Amino acid sequence: MSIFHNIYKGIDAVCYIWFQELKRIVKDEGVLIFFFIVPLAYPLIYSWIYNNESVHEVPVCVVDQSHSFLSRQFLRQCDASPDVHVAYYAQDLDEAKSLVSRQLVKGIYLIPSDFAEKVNRMEKGVISVYCDMSLMLTYKAIFQTAQMVTAEMGNEIKTKLGGHYTKREETIATRPLDYDDIPIFNPQGGYGSSVLPAVLILILQQTLVLGIGLSAGTARDENPYRNLIPVGDSRYDSSFAIVLGKALCYIMVYAVMGTWLVIVVPRLFHFPQLATWQTLFHLMLPLTLACIFFGMVVSCLVKYRENVMLLVVFISVPLLFMSGVSWPQSNIPGYWQGVSWLFPSTFGARAYIRVNTMGATLSDVAFEYRILWILAGAYFCVACAVYRFQIVQSRKYALERLDFLRHKRQEKQTTDTSL
Repeated sequence: MSIFHNIYKGIDAVCYIWFQELKRIVKDEGVLIFFFIVPLAYPLIYSWIYNNESVHEVPVCVVDQSHSFLSRQFLRQCDASPDVHVAYYAQDLDEAKSLVSRQLVKGIYLIPSDFAEKVNRMEKGVISVYCDMSLMLTYKAIFQTAQMVTAEMGNEIKTKLGGHYTKREETIATRPLDYDDIPIFNPQGGYGSSVLPAVLILILQQTLVLGIGLSAGTARDENPYRNLIPVGDSRYDSSFAIVLGKALCYIMVYAVMGTWLVIVVPRLFHFPQLATWQTLFHLMLPLTLACIFFGMVVSCLVKYRENVMLLVVFISVPLLFMSGVSWPQSNIPGYWQGVSWLFPSTFGARAYIRVNTMGATLSDVAFEYRILWILAGAYFCVACAVYRFQIVQSRKYALERLDFLRHKRQEKQTTDTSL
């Protein structure tokens, strides 16, 4: 009977802690913001900004010092492209730079005075391209347009100088190896489809850490001893029950918010979505658990709730780069790759992109899948250890308080007796 009694007592403690944590979430406006409003609104805003995937008709300024037929041909073809619009003509480079500084144009095409002369002498003609690097999409449009136009003009010059008699000979001379450019995994070639899936996973982790940290800060504020464990409540005697009860509450919330982030948002903005819901469920389960236990550990280590927000905001951008999505993983130093292994979002983002964007199966991401389970188990053990320390500290404070009150009572009785 004692075994069943202990099991019943443990279940009762887990359910009680789950209910208390749920009440704390509902009452705390900060936690509600990070658990519900931010996951709902932030992906929509971010995805809406990059919904066009690519930019068109980017305004550029031209400094044409050649004034030749070839320079005018280059400018006409650039202006006729869908990505670039020749908006201004400047007399020199300083005037063009002033237009860029006033954000009237996003780039400059500088054609030197000897451009046509060098080309006619069978030398290499150079066209300088200056781009505003504050936005990668405009840089890509300006630079790639100049590359394509110069390549096309080079083919035309080769054709005229080749002395060929048929169109077939001209085609073979200018393009001996034919190919079809078919972008895979990102048909639109846009920034949103390539980066935003990783951002969604990062939002899941960061909002969980923020919400759990703010909830822990509220618990400390309610406890006069600035401790996570209430004094005198026997249902908080088991660290396993505390971690499990809190985790059940957070899983209940993020079963909905996680579905919104990884299934609904990609469908709303037509991101590539090749995974089945069963595969996503198997992937998101260890990822969510790892993020929850990681958030618990962070909430125990950070004393004030404001510090959690500062910490999460500080590491958000580095985590996106260290995931290997927006920056090549091969170019990340080994030390920083080791640091990135501490965060569940690193492996979650890689696995989610490969599964949902590239059509990989769960066996194809077996390495990331196993690491997520290992992180979930490791952070669960660390969270239990940290909460065990909190329980010991809570008992210590309670005994000290009891001894203090007992000492004060004895002093009062001694004073009353002497009087």
